[in-house]
Amino acid sequence: MLAKVDVRDARLAMAHLYTAFIALALGGLAGLLQVLVRSGRFTLPANIGYYQVLTVHGVLLGLVLTTFFIIGFQHAAISRTSGTYRKGARLTGWIGFWVMLLGTGMAAVMILLNEATVLYTFYAPLQAHWIFYLGLTFVVIGSWIGGAAMIAEYINWRKQHPGQTSPLLTFMAIINMVLWIVATLGVAGTVLFQLLPWSLGLVDEVDVLISRTLFWYFGHPLVYFWLLPAYMAWYVIIPKVIGGKIFSDSLARLSFILFLLFSIPVGFHHQLVEPGIDAAWKFLQVTLTFMVVIPSLMTAFSLFATFEMYGRSKGATGLFGWFKKLPWGDARFCVPFIGMVAFIPAGAGGLINASNQMNQVVHNTIWVTGHFHLTLATSVVLTFFGIAYWLVPHLTGRVLTKAMNRLAIVQAITWAVGMSIMSGAMHAVGLLGAPRRSSYSTYGDAQQALDWIPYQVAQAVGGTILFLGIILILYIFINLAFFAPKGEEEFPIGETADEAEKTPMVLENWKIWLTVLTALILVAYTIPFAEMIQNAPPGSKGFKLW
Repeated sequence: MLAKVDVRDARLAMAHLYTAFIALALGGLAGLLQVLVRSGRFTLPANIGYYQVLTVHGVLLGLVLTTFFIIGFQHAAISRTSGTYRKGARLTGWIGFWVMLLGTGMAAVMILLNEATVLYTFYAPLQAHWIFYLGLTFVVIGSWIGGAAMIAEYINWRKQHPGQTSPLLTFMAIINMVLWIVATLGVAGTVLFQLLPWSLGLVDEVDVLISRTLFWYFGHPLVYFWLLPAYMAWYVIIPKVIGGKIFSDSLARLSFILFLLFSIPVGFHHQLVEPGIDAAWKFLQVTLTFMVVIPSLMTAFSLFATFEMYGRSKGATGLFGWFKKLPWGDARFCVPFIGMVAFIPAGAGGLINASNQMNQVVHNTIWVTGHFHLTLATSVVLTFFGIAYWLVPHLTGRVLTKAMNRLAIVQAITWAVGMSIMSGAMHAVGLLGAPRRSSYSTYGDAQQALDWIPYQVAQAVGGTILFLGIILILYIFINLAFFAPKGEEEFPIGETADEAEKTPMVLENWKIWLTVLTALILVAYTIPFAEMIQNAPPGSKGFKLW
């Protein structure tokens, strides 16, 4: 008898996944329209604006898809590894879901009515309807409520098992929710105290520098909120899928702690070209940004150590003999592995973006968009798809059939090909100076626009292939949720290798890690933030638009 997520907790998790895949369908369609418009050979019907579909694409895929999928996956993960949710925690989880859904609906309606065409970053001086900002607030608050349910179950497990390390997957989920809660304090602050009063007419102006700083306090750790669930699958799920074992529980926990510490106080590296922030503080945060390379390399080492140990156990010899022993025909492994490989060039691009000198070359060009599509839309999303292939049938009482498994691999290859073409073109034309968000057909320099035509066409071709990949994943999801044969699909949880060292309890001493996190944030932001307020233009009272 397989260990299963309780059916009541499964319904909670699936409610989040249904919402996530609806967002994928709508956001994917908007993305297709977007790249077609960028090609200069397609005009949107019914007076739909280019920036309107750009906002739909960014908000639905960058915020809605990811947040709902992650929270649904983490509810299921904690229920599976730490035990069935208590009634109060489950109710809290449902309240969080409905609050998030309400907020998503409010924001979506305003975008569709063209009252919130402000992109997913919603920078001032672009202004949206107050209902859009209130909807975003509900999404954040709802996620906090869902996170409270997870944290309550984690605390309960610790009380029931004193002196023991918590289940690894539960620990990772809690780290990710702590990261999310701390990071979203920034976006909640700018929305509640700046943008919402501004859109309601309660104040006339906002301080753009403070607004952008608060956004990027949230915006960079948002990347790791997306990425860490993929790391959960890579560390804990994939070893079980391939028949191996987790290389080191301690190393996995330490890497997640380091991501928590070094992913939040680094927002200034997104603001390297902005005045009003002293260069010394930018340098500090760039340095902290590069510290994230350490847990990334730890993860790569751990994963490939797991793969090699498995291959050697199957008789592999030579330096790369183990590579042939991996289960390439299993979509639960193959699809996330493609995501892992994509993270190599994605990580390299991230180092360029965070480097002061090289950032000057690519800043605000479509290179950044290409990087974004390698990290989130390839490494993270393909891993999410790989999770869905076993999680959805597990939660719905069905099985992943051989036909769906083969189609899942086809889907991943389709996605990888489309993304390679589209993202590759974005990187290349970005180096030529193509703007990040503008439609090329409206760009002022006619000769440059002509030079960019081949890259525009390549983006349209890649985007079209990607849309075919979205159709395939939606078909697979619907099949696994409603039509696949009834049965029991495993929720794979890896075991730690026998020779691994015992995990020290200091890794779960939250007093230490939260104190260090708080100190890093205060050091990185207190003085720069005070200087922004102190040096605001005369008479602005903190609400100056400049």
